Amino acid sequence: MSSLVVGHNLSLFGQDPVWLVIVKAVLIFVVLVLLTLFNIWFERRVVARMQHRIGPNVHGPFGLLQSLADGVKLALKEDIVPKAADKVVFLLAPVLAVIPAFVAWAVIPFGPEVKVPFTDTTTQLQLTDMPVAVLFVLAVASVGIYGIVLAGWSSGSTYSLLGGLRSSAQMISYEVAMGLAFVAVFLHAGSMSTSEIVEAQDNVWFAFSLIPSFVVYVISMVGETNRLPFDLPEAEGELVGGFHTEYSALKFAMFFLAEYVNMVTVSALATTLFLGGWRAPWPLSAINDGMFNEGWYPLLWFTAKVWMFMFLFIWLRGSLPRLRYDQFMKFGWKVLIPAALAFIVLIAAVRGFQLFTSWDLRTYLVPIAGVMLVIAIVSWFWPTRDEPETENAAAPFEPFAGGHPVPPRPGQTLPPSRRRQAREPVTVGAPTLTKGAEERLAAVRPAGRADDDPAPHEPARADSTEEDTRG
Repeated sequence: MSSLVVGHNLSLFGQDPVWLVIVKAVLIFVVLVLLTLFNIWFERRVVARMQHRIGPNVHGPFGLLQSLADGVKLALKEDIVPKAADKVVFLLAPVLAVIPAFVAWAVIPFGPEVKVPFTDTTTQLQLTDMPVAVLFVLAVASVGIYGIVLAGWSSGSTYSLLGGLRSSAQMISYEVAMGLAFVAVFLHAGSMSTSEIVEAQDNVWFAFSLIPSFVVYVISMVGETNRLPFDLPEAEGELVGGFHTEYSALKFAMFFLAEYVNMVTVSALATTLFLGGWRAPWPLSAINDGMFNEGWYPLLWFTAKVWMFMFLFIWLRGSLPRLRYDQFMKFGWKVLIPAALAFIVLIAAVRGFQLFTSWDLRTYLVPIAGVMLVIAIVSWFWPTRDEPETENAAAPFEPFAGGHPVPPRPGQTLPPSRRRQAREPVTVGAPTLTKGAEERLAAVRPAGRADDDPAPHEPARADSTEEDTRG
């Protein structure tokens, strides 16, 4: 375990001249916009490669200008506002979604202190920092949920409303697991400042010492950004387009921009909290007394780590199918959150032993880990008792009993649809007819005629043997 971070002074921030602060903010904005255009192209090329297709390759070298052409097309399209929409909120929702995605980058460290080119000014490769920087990122990210919820509510569409509700429940649920993953980092680093957390990973990255929290965060960040296999708010097979069904032109482009900037934001946060931030990977960090952790080199390592997470997003999209919504929420509340809580208790106990006792925990960690592994294996293979079926499960299920369609509970099955019932074969005399065909036959049959009566134009004949019929 690393000791509490000491020696890193937050007073280094806030000393830059005004012109340098403006330059930093503008550069962050421009880089994120350009990175979004490149991410879209990169995603389309990677997915095309996974699906044995070509992908964009016409506009510009290697098709790099395809995303710019799509952006210009969206900006020039007709902007349609639904008649039933709340126009003020409808216009405000994309802005609320896109602004927090950029603001979160104010506390992300890109590198150490560097010298500004062509000047004698030195500055931190970070816009600002604060003692609760990670909590600031969580607070800003939660504001973006309002943009999605208000977009679904103000559109005046059932599909948009359901997509907004799904997204709010999904993002809030997985923000809980994400926040619990951060708690282990806070306990381990002794700080909530992003720059101090990077300093605490001087020897070992937290992705190795806090593996359970790292796994929980990686899963949560995919759910937080509404990406496959967790893109339930935009499930086109169920909700057409989700919360942005009624949006077009530039407002739709703003939602698109917010999604891809959020992807880069959570990737940068994962790099900062778990992969050492801008620090070079081993063995590069050990070369010439850490020469690759000075100057502008750290910006290269930070960018490479962020791109590794971006490739993970794209890989998941091209590989995994979409989950059911109930499976997704059950996984968040019944698996991720309990696992994160259990690991926090373990980390807090270890930190307490380190700070308040003189015991050497390294002699006890291996036996404790062995006992926990045995308990996990036994609990996995322990036979479970079959629960008796309840009366509700045995009772016939009627999905429209309350006036609105509801899904079946465990043990219940949906009744066959009317269309399927119409296709079920029904034996009528010698031939086998479907119910629909039998009904049509009854409609054209003359009234008062029995099924076995001969047709009016056919003479009645006695039964004959098979040989007589053939002759």
